Amino acid sequence: MKNRKPAISKLVASFDNELRAILMSDLRAKKGTRNVFMKAIWTERLSVA
Repeated sequence: MKNRKPAISKLVASFDNELRAILMSDLRAKKGTRNVFMKAIWTERLSVA
């Protein structure tokens, strides 16, 4: 798990930035649809991590 390629950690970093942006816009929008989207992303991410 720990011996990942730099490209993958770079991808994860950019993914974190996207996730943060989604979270911030979710706080502004306060809509359920984005929450569902967030949960789907986190679930997928946790299954990969």
